[in-house]
Amino acid sequence: MEGHRFQVGWVFSVFLLCFFFFFFPAHCFYLPGVAPEDLQKGDQLYVKVNKLTSTKTQLPFSYYSLPYCQPEHIVDNAENLGEVLRGDRIENSPYEFKMRKPRMCNIVCRKVLDKKTAKAFKEKIDDEYRVNMILDNLPLVVPVRRFDQENGVVYQHGFHVGLKGRYAGSKEEKQFINNHLTFTVKYHKDPHADSARIVGFEVKPFSVKHEYKGEWNEKTLTSSESPQEVEETREIIFTYDVEFQESDVKWAYRWDTYLLMADDQIHWFSIVNSLMTVLFLSGMVAMIMLRTLYRDISKYNQLETQEEAQEETGWKLVHGDVFRAPANSDLLCVYVGTGVQFFVMILVTMIFALLGFLSPSNRGGLMTAMLLLWVFIGLFAGYSSVRLYKLFKGTEWKKITLKTALMFPATIFSIFFVLNALIWGQKSSGAVPFGTMIALVLLWFGISVPLVFIGSHIGIQKPTIQDPVKNSKIPRQIPEQAWYMNPTFSILIGGILPFGAVFIELFFILTSIWLHQFYYIFGFLFIVFVILIVTCAEITIVLCYFQLCSEDYRWWWRSYLTSGSSALYLFLYAAFYFFTKLDITKPVSGVLYFGYMLIVSYSFFVLTGTIGFYACFRFTRLIYSSVKIE
Repeated sequence: MEGHRFQVGWVFSVFLLCFFFFFFPAHCFYLPGVAPEDLQKGDQLYVKVNKLTSTKTQLPFSYYSLPYCQPEHIVDNAENLGEVLRGDRIENSPYEFKMRKPRMCNIVCRKVLDKKTAKAFKEKIDDEYRVNMILDNLPLVVPVRRFDQENGVVYQHGFHVGLKGRYAGSKEEKQFINNHLTFTVKYHKDPHADSARIVGFEVKPFSVKHEYKGEWNEKTLTSSESPQEVEETREIIFTYDVEFQESDVKWAYRWDTYLLMADDQIHWFSIVNSLMTVLFLSGMVAMIMLRTLYRDISKYNQLETQEEAQEETGWKLVHGDVFRAPANSDLLCVYVGTGVQFFVMILVTMIFALLGFLSPSNRGGLMTAMLLLWVFIGLFAGYSSVRLYKLFKGTEWKKITLKTALMFPATIFSIFFVLNALIWGQKSSGAVPFGTMIALVLLWFGISVPLVFIGSHIGIQKPTIQDPVKNSKIPRQIPEQAWYMNPTFSILIGGILPFGAVFIELFFILTSIWLHQFYYIFGFLFIVFVILIVTCAEITIVLCYFQLCSEDYRWWWRSYLTSGSSALYLFLYAAFYFFTKLDITKPVSGVLYFGYMLIVSYSFFVLTGTIGFYACFRFTRLIYSSVKIE
């Protein structure tokens, strides 16, 4: 009964962990990421422009791909690896403010549209592109009043290039450009000095038809009530206002506006309800399983003769075959090693995020951290794959190491290369430059591959893992299985519960990625990750136990595929999300969506499959080492 008490205590501990996160903030704190800048009245403020984004096309473009007003010299900001992969292109702009000095109706420039530029603006307006800007490392947001929300205001990232509409009495739809911007810079004033820090950057866009009489003169400029239509030969005058507003929000909490957005209560309720349900079910299943096993082992060990043991049926009878090497054992070793690498990368990334090191102000920081961690954690992949390979009595460990270092990254890189070629064909700024692709290859072959070989060398020096029972010389014949023990059926059933543990959180993650919203609630995500581990382990153990009781000892691959099949449900849910939540119209954008979700699903398969495999690996060794076998 000691194992039973241990399992109950372990489940209770996980419950306490979730209880702690429920009653304490699960949004996760963050470190600001940049040093605060104390600004005096009249100090120069420089607005930077970022990419143009659209939820309809998912193809980012550089701000200056449209004929907007330009500064005298366009300067590109240095970007980290994650920013380049995200398609960020940060450049200077002609918008310049003076701290705490409001200015009204400032003229930026005049543009006369030709056929090409008018077409460019119309296309971006039709595709609902948004303009993204940055001030003091804060992204520009548009406040939108929502009466169904508790605080009444939600914030949208960036402002629309323009809008579509009709003149009164006309049925023809026209495009109108947002050519006048009213900026609001919020600041928190130091009570002991005259300095202040920027804590907010908002805008309200307007389409305004500016007019003047005779020759161009700023003093004669007037604004009509009509919006500014986008049409060939039309002159567009770009203007802006800037006002400054004192705020009680301190500089350290200025990102809360962006991170604590809508659906907060629904998010809490859905996540906690889902996690508690899954945790309760998996705990109940685990306790039932251990009580059954304890009774079986006690009964088996009390048998007096070998003849009585032979009369027993179930999992005890396959002890001579249960540790026999499976078919395609080399491939299993490769996938297990890759899964370990992926698991450690996710775990370390979450720990850093929980501690606040992956600040949202550090754009691209999360992706950069994950890539670098993947490269340096290759050590674990080589070690794990070779240890398992040595258990299978393999001798060509260098070949297995090479496959571990190349197979998964090569598959991902190939898909990514094809998708990048499609993006490049659309002339999008989201296309990864050739130099960055070379840098990724150098990280792969220059650091990751050698570390995989170092890990394999360490693993091959370790003593071989000993099986608790010896394999028989002749494989035992597997009896005919019941329909519900069919491998395909049981594998597909096994993936439902792990997917159920993550699908609520998956909705918010997909919304963050494809609808361009911030996601920074790693407290929730960590709980989901813990529950995912527990669920994958326990559902795989349960189905493995039923399989062994049916005298089917081929558990190696099935344990991997049982929990790994949750990736299939993830991909199907991604397809459901595509058709119900997104408004993507271009075929290229659809290919990009499903291509990236295929990468995510494949990675999820490797992660969950490895968790299930190691759970069964420990489970089988535990139960067969607990019975007396002469």
